[in-house]
Amino acid sequence: MKLSELTDNQEGIIIKVQGYGAFRKRITEMGFIKGKKVTVIKNAPLKDPVEYQIMGYQVSLRRSEAALIEVITKEEAVDLKISNFEGILDDDKLKSSAQEKGKNIHVALVGNPNAGKTTLFNFASGSKEHVGNYSGVTVDSKLAKVQQSNYKFDVVDLPGTYSLTAYTSEELYVRQYITEEFPDVVINVVDASNLERNLYLTTQLIDMDVKVILALNMYDELEKNGARFNYQKLGKMLGIPIIPTVSSKGKGIKELFDKAIDVYEGKDPIVRHIHINYGAVIEKSISKLQEHIRIDRNLTTIASPRFLAIKLLEGDDKALEYIESCSTAKDIKDTLKQEVKLIESTYNEVCETVITDAKYGFIDGALKETYTENPIKRRRKTAIIDTFLTHKLFGFPLFFFFMFMTFYATFNLGQYPMDWIDAGIGYLSEFIQTIMPDGPLKDLIVDGIIGGVGGVIVFLPNILILFFFISFMEDTGYMARTAFIMDKLMHKIGLHGKSFIPLVMGFGCNVPALMATRTLENRNDRILTMLITPFMSCSARLPVYILIIGTFFPNNSTLVLFGIYILGIVLAVIFAKVFKASFFKSKEAPFVMELPPYRIPTLKSTLVHMWSKGSEYLKKMGGIILVASVIIWALGYFPLDVNYSKDYEKLLAKNEAQLHTALDATNSIEQVKLREDYKIVSASIMNEKLEEKQELSYIGQIGNFIAPVFQPLGFDWKMTVSILTGIAAKEVVVSTMGVLYQNGEGSDENSEGLRNNLREQKFTGSFRTGEKVFDNASALAFLIFILIYFPCIAVVATITRESNWKWSAFVVTYTTALAWVVSFIGYQIVNLL
Repeated sequence: MKLSELTDNQEGIIIKVQGYGAFRKRITEMGFIKGKKVTVIKNAPLKDPVEYQIMGYQVSLRRSEAALIEVITKEEAVDLKISNFEGILDDDKLKSSAQEKGKNIHVALVGNPNAGKTTLFNFASGSKEHVGNYSGVTVDSKLAKVQQSNYKFDVVDLPGTYSLTAYTSEELYVRQYITEEFPDVVINVVDASNLERNLYLTTQLIDMDVKVILALNMYDELEKNGARFNYQKLGKMLGIPIIPTVSSKGKGIKELFDKAIDVYEGKDPIVRHIHINYGAVIEKSISKLQEHIRIDRNLTTIASPRFLAIKLLEGDDKALEYIESCSTAKDIKDTLKQEVKLIESTYNEVCETVITDAKYGFIDGALKETYTENPIKRRRKTAIIDTFLTHKLFGFPLFFFFMFMTFYATFNLGQYPMDWIDAGIGYLSEFIQTIMPDGPLKDLIVDGIIGGVGGVIVFLPNILILFFFISFMEDTGYMARTAFIMDKLMHKIGLHGKSFIPLVMGFGCNVPALMATRTLENRNDRILTMLITPFMSCSARLPVYILIIGTFFPNNSTLVLFGIYILGIVLAVIFAKVFKASFFKSKEAPFVMELPPYRIPTLKSTLVHMWSKGSEYLKKMGGIILVASVIIWALGYFPLDVNYSKDYEKLLAKNEAQLHTALDATNSIEQVKLREDYKIVSASIMNEKLEEKQELSYIGQIGNFIAPVFQPLGFDWKMTVSILTGIAAKEVVVSTMGVLYQNGEGSDENSEGLRNNLREQKFTGSFRTGEKVFDNASALAFLIFILIYFPCIAVVATITRESNWKWSAFVVTYTTALAWVVSFIGYQIVNLL
């Protein structure tokens, strides 16, 4: 029967994996191989995908993919025979080196996603790389310097990968790094709670004939489960030293790097190169290919001849590419064709599957000798939690509740520290105004730097709270569950279930979200996800939302903020469907995603991630936003010589003269009211002067030139300029408004300040002169435009790097045009209500 036909909690034994190409390769590497027991855990809320347990891990497959796996029930499998492999083929002499070597050791960290590789990297190096409990967090290598025992380590954290095939960009990147950068030692980080699946990557490192140390990570979980593991014995069998570690607590890290020194110096007696026995037929084929490979010296520098021969038999694209230009290409191809045909006819199975089975057979044999599970089967905490978080009735409400609480906390809890920072900026501005003489420098510091940068830095608490919640969901493993429960919906709109994770990451920052699309195996899926990721409201837009919503929708702030985020999601859904139907008509990629066990992240790791992103925000304050604020101030400050339509100095003098005349003719009680009226009239004259000065400045001229394009949306020229400067970074929109709308209202500038000015701002010039600029309609249209239009420069650069400049140009064009259309519709609808 088919795996898809099994019911909840029913078990089956895999007897055949059908299908072709990428799916077959991935599914076997994930552990779905002949003779393995698989159990149905549950269906997703919408009945698709289905969660299975195999080799101690939860993995989800779509029903259409499960139908390609043939199983029989446990009762029918009593007499099923599974081939045994002999294990180690031969032993090489112990490797040692008496030659004194340098003290700088190049170490590469390699391991499965969720094995704790980046946590180990962070602890060892003191780095603050983000650790997320789902596949694909590390999408680029990270380098750190570590010093220990008079040695210097260059430690590289490579992307998490299940194998070293050319299936995903991560796998290919890791493999090329090892074969091209020649690390002195490879530390293979292995999840101790799931040895069988993690050791598959280890077998490939053995084939590569590189120096390997195995970090047996999360060893405390293995001990807690009551299992017994003779890792010293396994290390001797593999020729690889094994060091137990608990990366989250820093246990075993020092011992691990001490062992790296021993291995590097050739002092560890365990280290030796072994050959995994793939059976007589395959071993003979490997030998024949090796003979031809060794003839071409260029090939032998690329990788181990044995590793290259095995990859050729697996049909690896990169290996085939390597041999294209070699001198023995024809001989290798002819031999390869003959040997593959022989292997497949002998085993009645695809060659790469036979090799995968052999690797797992080797792993099985090694673990039977060294590992004993706890005979008492306890229900996993993960399963208990999943009964609620991925339940067909509770899953979606709980997910939306978590999202709503994230936005609620971001807006409401962040209000208190935001007010404190705002007050501090106000005091600083007043202090500078008091101690400095009038002039351009004072104006630059107060209006350009403090007014611009200060207007954005005030939102730092909101950014930190948002990243805290996103980090917590990633670190616990809940983010992977969101992909599971959302897969069928994502499938309906033409997206892969894994696309959900980059999209959710987009709420933090679109740049790492775009880079995280590399976890999608299919190129079309990657580009499609990149095209709609800008609809996810990144944290850079949050200051604009908070400013406008807090000013014009204070009584419904949470609902309006939540609605803006939902609008972005809806637009992403619509355009995913449109693009899938037009640009990306292709066969769907299989949904194969690990569901890691839930882990309680340490408060330190969550706070470190939160502050890491917060520090990036602060760097923006001192970088692009500071520069943009100064440029905007300069464009608004110059030219100094302006031909005003009125003689404002004369009007001020006249008002003062009228005050003195009136004071002479009134009593003391009436004089108080006269002075108050004088201040109001003087402030009005000064504000009118500043308004005209801004409109005649360079930035005012630019804004007025393009303002007619945005007038149908209810925008004035200052809003138009703010939108233009937001192309650099969306936070700059707030700093621009801080510069343009601060119009000299004295102390009010630092209390309600910018918000008061926005409420009172009126149109000048020929368009709706004298009317208030902001009302609910124009404020909502502005929010919508900020949500949709032109992604920031960093996002455009990332799209170009991850795809090409044509897709970047397309994103810029369609998002900006769409922003105008949707904002116009929103503006008109609110005006009609």
